[in-house]
Amino acid sequence: MPSLEIKRQVLAAAEAAEDKKAEDIRILALDPSESSLTDYFLICNGTNDRQNVAIGDEIEARMKRDFGMYANSIEGRRQGEWVLMDYVDFVVHIFSPEKREYYGLERLRKSAKLVSMSELDAELNNRVKAARIANPVPTIAAEEVSATTPMPAIETSMPAEMPLHSREVKAPVKKAVAKKPAAKKAVVTKPAAKKAAVKKAAKAPAKKAVAKKATKAPAKKSVVKKAAKKVVAKKRTVAKKLVAKKVVKKAAAKKIVKKVAAKKAVAKKPVKKVIAKKAAKKSTVKKVAAKKAAKKPIKKAAKKKKK
Repeated sequence: MPSLEIKRQVLAAAEAAEDKKAEDIRILALDPSESSLTDYFLICNGTNDRQNVAIGDEIEARMKRDFGMYANSIEGRRQGEWVLMDYVDFVVHIFSPEKREYYGLERLRKSAKLVSMSELDAELNNRVKAARIANPVPTIAAEEVSATTPMPAIETSMPAEMPLHSREVKAPVKKAVAKKPAAKKAVVTKPAAKKAAVKKAAKAPAKKAVAKKATKAPAKKSVVKKAAKKVVAKKRTVAKKLVAKKVVKKAAAKKIVKKVAAKKAVAKKPVKKVIAKKAAKKSTVKKVAAKKAAKKPIKKAAKKKKK
């Protein structure tokens, strides 16, 4: 027979499905011959696949929160058409309307007994009441309560006719009753003193840690300053190297320019020589032409004489 705890779990799962607007919730108590499979089937359906997944998530969260239970296996969550959650003692089936009508688990399990949520809740309440009647909670008698709890001191005006011996008897009783709360106060103060001592002991390491941090702070600052100085020095050396490289590059560029200029000058010299030669040839040609021109009148004069 299923235990009271299993019935509470099934009822909680049904309530979680109802909170997510599940439709046609049915609880099937399986026949004892089939108890090796499980004790209960919880069958319901949503309007679409997303709602089916949401119903399954709500049931899973409720079981974890209220009972610390995890499902042995969960299948069909990705598709959402038929989500099956196996909690060993009961199995939850969340269908889409079409799949529920097609498979018809209620028709297949004809030997199972249909149990409504209200019936299950009433059965749980009756079981709890019967357990309380069978094992009643022990009550403390009024006399024991009056004996254990101190009664407050009541000041009454004593009549003048009362004998003296009665006053002498009642006076110590009043004192004893008044002393009991004082004793309790002393007992209560001891844990407070212990707590204060514990707090002081706990604060002592914290103070030491703060002092150590305060001593380490200057050292850390000096280390940070040294690291910063090293970084600045490295940056300066890198900058100097870059400047030196630029200077070397400029000098090399100037040398190349001078070489090119020298080559151009060397190339221009033969041209000048050729021009000078051409000029010399022209002058010689002019001289020859002048000589020829000077000889022509002499020849003409000689021919005239012969004639």
